[in-house]
Amino acid sequence: METKLMDLRGLKCPQPTLKMTIELRLGLANIDAIEVLADCPTFENDLKSWCDRNKRTVLWLRDEGNGVKRCQVRL
Repeated sequence: METKLMDLRGLKCPQPTLKMTIELRLGLANIDAIEVLADCPTFENDLKSWCDRNKRTVLWLRDEGNGVKRCQVRL
């Protein structure tokens, strides 16, 4: 499975999910999933809403410490 890493630390709501939308709309050829690092305090809830709206699946989500979340989303 091809995965693209997106480091979105330092961005605040709604920027992380907006950046994810841009990547999604660019039509990531040969990419099956994106792995995202984000430290926005609302990212976990924003991610779930984003996946619902875009019909995408969160494969996993974990806390990396220091407010950073890491997730992988199937495209």
